[in-house]
Amino acid sequence: MRLPYTIQIPNFRPLLSASLGLLFFCAGASSAHAQQPPVTVRVEIAKRGAGNHAPTAADPSNVAVWLSPADGALATDVNASPRPAARIVQRNKEFEPHVLVIQAGTMVQFPNKDPFFHNVFSLFDGKRFDLGLYEAGSSKAVRFDRVGVSFLFCNIHEGMSAIVVAVDSPYFGLSDRAGRVTLRNVPDGRYVMHVWYERAKPEDLKLLDREVTISDSSRSLAKVQVTENPDFTLAHKNKYGQDYVPPPSGGYGPP
Repeated sequence: MRLPYTIQIPNFRPLLSASLGLLFFCAGASSAHAQQPPVTVRVEIAKRGAGNHAPTAADPSNVAVWLSPADGALATDVNASPRPAARIVQRNKEFEPHVLVIQAGTMVQFPNKDPFFHNVFSLFDGKRFDLGLYEAGSSKAVRFDRVGVSFLFCNIHEGMSAIVVAVDSPYFGLSDRAGRVTLRNVPDGRYVMHVWYERAKPEDLKLLDREVTISDSSRSLAKVQVTENPDFTLAHKNKYGQDYVPPPSGGYGPP
């Protein structure tokens, strides 16, 4: 039987093709961004000399490098959503790692993995705090809610020290023993590169600030030479501003 009218079935092929094309384009763009190669830079340590700064065989690790957008658009908001916590472990009467770079606003855990009491305090620049004494197996935490460098010590063990470098950007890295620094997930754009090193003078580090442009064809930055401070010392007072008292001959036992 012939129907008195004809049913018109819409042709969805052009719409489907366009949708699939847009989907593949977005997926490809996202994948390309995710696979963007890291930004790299190499650092070396130089000794201050008469008229010249000669590179040395000094260990070039623990040099912090970070990129801040030149327009300040991504400056850290310490009240932003919580960031993954970081850790500095107390073990074998040492802080591990010795240098930690974080984005300001990050919570740092301080677990005590030694079989005796420890303390963590910082009264110099950066974040000022004192966690008091706490026993083996326990942990305390501090939120580093301001940009700056915090020097950490233990009020019991004079030889323990660490540094937390809180920066205003998510694009940061720390040099390895070969002097290599890797900065990941850095979008193309203009940035100001900053450098920090424990054994350098602040005024010398400030001179290393420079503007850089990151692009597909420029993701390897020029070598950075950091000048060592010849007067650097690890000596410090306890949290009361006094000299450390030598530990008892038997060491520090359990409570």
